[in-house]
Amino acid sequence: MQAKKSYGQHFLKNDSIAARIAGSLRLAEQTGLVLEIGPGTGMLTRHLLHQGGYTLYAVEADRDMVALLQRDLPRLENRLILQDFLRFDPVAVFGGKSFCLIGNFPYNISTQILFKLLDFRRQIPEMVGMFQKEVADRVVSAPGTKVYGITSVLIQAFYQTEYLFTVERGSFNPPPKVQSAVIRLTRKEKIELDCDEKRFRTIVKTAFNQRRKMLRNTLKPFFPPELLMSDLYFEQRPERLGWEEYVRLAQRSAAMQKQDNQQDNP
Repeated sequence: MQAKKSYGQHFLKNDSIAARIAGSLRLAEQTGLVLEIGPGTGMLTRHLLHQGGYTLYAVEADRDMVALLQRDLPRLENRLILQDFLRFDPVAVFGGKSFCLIGNFPYNISTQILFKLLDFRRQIPEMVGMFQKEVADRVVSAPGTKVYGITSVLIQAFYQTEYLFTVERGSFNPPPKVQSAVIRLTRKEKIELDCDEKRFRTIVKTAFNQRRKMLRNTLKPFFPPELLMSDLYFEQRPERLGWEEYVRLAQRSAAMQKQDNQQDNP
């Protein structure tokens, strides 16, 4: 079966790597449900089916891959779903039940998969995924590093991140032009922020859209100019702040807006 560029396909052919990925799930038996994204030719799927302890579902956008899997892995039965994961509705399949997410994720939508994970974080306590190494590094990076950015802040606000291992190009067919890496995300106990989440995301994205500039230059829409110029805190650049500090910025911005509204409407 030929890989299709339109789906960002690079089929894993290293069986030991597949086994290692499948064995990296720690909460699968606890949830009883696992969803694999983009099973492709089924290299990882076989190991997930063999492990047991949970019910495996898979979502695949390529009709040809679905036909192949239906032929080779009849144990999946009607749990193989022909659909783009970005349009997949977990509630329609799992109701409100929790499930773990796993996969050798298509590189062309890997960041979008992470953002969808955040949208459904109340149902997804754990994710194990293979990403382009650059993306994996970005997710797990600490404040102050060159690759720390929007994805780092948003994911780390809700999940503990772990870099598990690197996967070389030769483990795939066809080999990608870049290295890959497997990471694990484990949801934190507290999954709600102490601020308005929309404001939090907007501040994070606004700050990093001009990451070389100091916060006093990027956060003008959220704070009065006199504060931005007088408070030395705003001389920092966005990559210096952890997710907790962005929460505090969102809180501070909301409080100042509320105060301004009260002054305008006594």
